[in-house]
Amino acid sequence: MEAAIIIGCLLLSAFFSGMEIAYVSSNKVYLGVEKKQATLVSRILTRLTQNPSQFIASMLVGNSVALVVYSYHMGNAVLRWVMPLDMQFPFAYQLLFQITISSFIMLLTAEFIPKVFFQVYANTLIKVLAIPAYVFYKLFYWVSKAVIAISDFILVRLFHTKGDTRKDFFSRGELGVYITEQLTGSNDKEEVDTEIQIFQNALEFSARKARDIMTPRTELAAVEIKDPVSELKQLFIDTDYSKIVVYRESIDDIIGYVHSFELFKKPATIQEIMVSIEYAPETIFIKDLLNLLTRKRKSMAVVLDEYGGTSGIITVEDIIEELFGEIEDEHDETELFSEEQLPDGSYLFSARLDVSYINENYNLNLPEGDAYATLGGFIVHYTTDIPKAGQRLEVGNLCFEIQQASGKKIELVKVILSTQK
Repeated sequence: MEAAIIIGCLLLSAFFSGMEIAYVSSNKVYLGVEKKQATLVSRILTRLTQNPSQFIASMLVGNSVALVVYSYHMGNAVLRWVMPLDMQFPFAYQLLFQITISSFIMLLTAEFIPKVFFQVYANTLIKVLAIPAYVFYKLFYWVSKAVIAISDFILVRLFHTKGDTRKDFFSRGELGVYITEQLTGSNDKEEVDTEIQIFQNALEFSARKARDIMTPRTELAAVEIKDPVSELKQLFIDTDYSKIVVYRESIDDIIGYVHSFELFKKPATIQEIMVSIEYAPETIFIKDLLNLLTRKRKSMAVVLDEYGGTSGIITVEDIIEELFGEIEDEHDETELFSEEQLPDGSYLFSARLDVSYINENYNLNLPEGDAYATLGGFIVHYTTDIPKAGQRLEVGNLCFEIQQASGKKIELVKVILSTQK
């Protein structure tokens, strides 16, 4: 019977300690979603978490009771089970022996292991064990309520601090983790809810910079301000763009842009219909750039590099697409970014793919840095040159083989794992 009481107290202490850490470690967004379900467990979760301090205090009271009963029975049991009956030890040694053995067993089985286990599986266990937790919550309700009232009285009257005012809010990180779990948990063939994808985009939006989404200068369609209007008209026809940037003498000196609708005014020169343009550094956050363009009532900005030259351009549409996804019209052409896993286990990637995108979807752990954003930029950064087709670069356990490249940029890259060489 004594052994059963000791084991029962250890299990109860492990349960109370675990539920306390499970609530603290659980994702509050997950709990919020679970509480909206029309089930018995959801209703119990709602009652348990509507007053977090009361719930945690109840678990602490239960844990204290279990440990007191455990200590009472375990002290005598240690002496009978471990120490020889025919030998007499001084009281100090007996007390030290009782404390050492009892504390070791208690800390290992009722504190350390349960708290680690409940912290790792917090979301699952707080839901599975909600019903027994609610039973103890009601059992110790008035005791925990009295403890909270006394502690609040001491904090307010003696230490002149505020009582317990903690609200059950979830953090931005918890929202991000929950959304990531929803995205990774869906099958490849299963279409992700638009709302979840927009939430994911919104969380990443504040960290995105202009250089991450700009159209690079090598892909710009531009005219010189002194060019004839007929040449501008032909460029609109050839590109199907709605806006063409205008520069003076060099692409590094972009001074404005022209909208295709302005050609209906039959201008004599490009300058007559040119709209001035805003300038922004590569490192500006797109949320700040959107505010700038909105305030200035402009739809396009030139992105400048550290030397003041043109790095690319960015439009309001580019920024909005970061939130709501690709916005296509009848003139948009689908740009193909090759990403393919070959039969031998290697990968074939377009050099325009973002390094972060590759890491997220293929778990290749490519080094990320502020000096580059795309796979092509990563390779140029490490080689300090534009490699030719056929060249190889080894970084860690990865080998990069250039499949297609021109004198100006890399186009297609084969990524080979070290186990495949």
